[in-house]
Amino acid sequence: MPTPDLVVHTLERMGQTVATCESLTGGLICGALTSVPGSSEVVRGGLITYATDLKTRLAGVDASLIAAHGVVSSEVARAMAEGARRTCDADWGIAVTGVAGPGPSDGVPAGTVWLAVIGPGSQSVIELHLDGDRTNVRAETVANAMAALYDVLTGENESQTGAHTVN
Repeated sequence: MPTPDLVVHTLERMGQTVATCESLTGGLICGALTSVPGSSEVVRGGLITYATDLKTRLAGVDASLIAAHGVVSSEVARAMAEGARRTCDADWGIAVTGVAGPGPSDGVPAGTVWLAVIGPGSQSVIELHLDGDRTNVRAETVANAMAALYDVLTGENESQTGAHTVN
């Protein structure tokens, strides 16, 4: 899996920026990116929208989208990524919404995560099914976010929607 260092340096080489919108990770993705020296050149900021109403107020996710599809959905993840990109004036937006556990939430099983990366002419929306406890689900979400962003930046995974089970 690509490291935050690799992602940051790839963004630097491309002269592009990123912003995050995070729910279940509570800022861990932005924290991983900003742990890299020099990341201030490429990381514009992040929105922590742990509460559903903040997805609407901070990221601009339409409340009717949440009502129609649920907060843990591809549609909401995509809207969150677009909101991060727009709000923080970044080239790329990355977002995650899901259930870290220990149990299900609103009928969605623990370990279910939607991850979206939106940027210039490219997008990737991925459903993850992660195993393990809450700590593992959050850590694996961060690792998968780095991989998804890196893959889209390097053209390895452009414009796709899919589901993946990670053990």
